[in-house]
Amino acid sequence: MILTGRRKQFLQKLIDLYNKTNMPVHYETLARAIGVSKWTAYDMLKELEKLGCLTRDYAVNPGETGRSQIVFQPTAKASSLFEQPRSEVIDPEEWHQIKTKVLALLNSLKSSSLSDAVQKVMEEIPKVQVRVAFCAYIIGLLLVYLRKLGGRTESLIKSLVQHAPTNEMRMTMFVGTVLGTIIQTMNHEMGIEVTDLIGRYLKSITDLSDRERGMLSDFLYESLA
Repeated sequence: MILTGRRKQFLQKLIDLYNKTNMPVHYETLARAIGVSKWTAYDMLKELEKLGCLTRDYAVNPGETGRSQIVFQPTAKASSLFEQPRSEVIDPEEWHQIKTKVLALLNSLKSSSLSDAVQKVMEEIPKVQVRVAFCAYIIGLLLVYLRKLGGRTESLIKSLVQHAPTNEMRMTMFVGTVLGTIIQTMNHEMGIEVTDLIGRYLKSITDLSDRERGMLSDFLYESLA
């Protein structure tokens, strides 16, 4: 089996989609992006998987507790075929729209139960199209947990994060302290999904520009105020 022009087209599009958020791609998402049926996309992805260009995983289907869906991500072999310089930093207007949307979502969830609030945020994450937006939603997800913790724990974590000396330390400390506080209270399935998202967040942070990390840090600082 060889990497034909058509296979390269599908692989390139999947890598483009994956690079936007560092999240595995569902075959229906790829099908819509290319303009083919979902079955055509799925069959092509299986071929690319046999060639060692993709690996598959199983992600919880938003809104369907206990149901999972097949998703794919490129291997190092595939990524090396399409190495590209990082795209330009997000413009201020687009960032303002992202930040406004995340904050509006968080405000709408203040009276919701923890499980409902987490589910709502988790449903939005697969829809994001750029890495900095993905990172903003992960911060939002942890802010939901932090607010539900409340009391002295919330105050201590806020103080610790707000006094961090650098932008990167602020975000790393926030993720580490909140995740470390809540992880033992999660059920097994949710714990795996959240820790997987955090892993992708940490990888995404390293791929952002200094300016984008600064915007995220400011967003976190404002949200903790």
